[in-house]
Amino acid sequence: MTIKLIAIGKTDNKQLTSLIDDYTKRLGYYIKFHLDIIPDIKNSKNLSEVQQNKKEGELILKKLNTNAILILLDENGKQMDSVGFSSYLQKYMNSGIKELVFVIGGPYGFSEDMYKKANGKLSLSKMTFSHQMIRLFFIEQLYRGFTILKNEPYHHR
Repeated sequence: MTIKLIAIGKTDNKQLTSLIDDYTKRLGYYIKFHLDIIPDIKNSKNLSEVQQNKKEGELILKKLNTNAILILLDENGKQMDSVGFSSYLQKYMNSGIKELVFVIGGPYGFSEDMYKKANGKLSLSKMTFSHQMIRLFFIEQLYRGFTILKNEPYHHR
């Protein structure tokens, strides 16, 4: 199975980029992982929130393989602890799917088309974080989830 994280816009902070790269490299020991960054929409200041969401959604949907399972990282999604998330990952690995795709939306969330296409929604917190921070938090949680599944000492219960 391959896990992909799709996000809108580049990360400008070099320290965050370094940490994201570190956890991405660590994940490579457990699973095929790919971070796919979609450039910010040009002239987005001239678009309404709905128009921007629609354009971002179209770009994201073009990145999906037909059989991919799509999970939106959404503030109204299901919340779970790290052990629960590791079980969630195991369930998908056991199901035989080839690609599990998580998406961080743009500044205004997701389009209706994205919600219709999604197989689920996951929330990392009720708090709001920057899109760049969420990348790091999510990739770290993926790594943590795999260390839990392998009974490795990274996660202290």
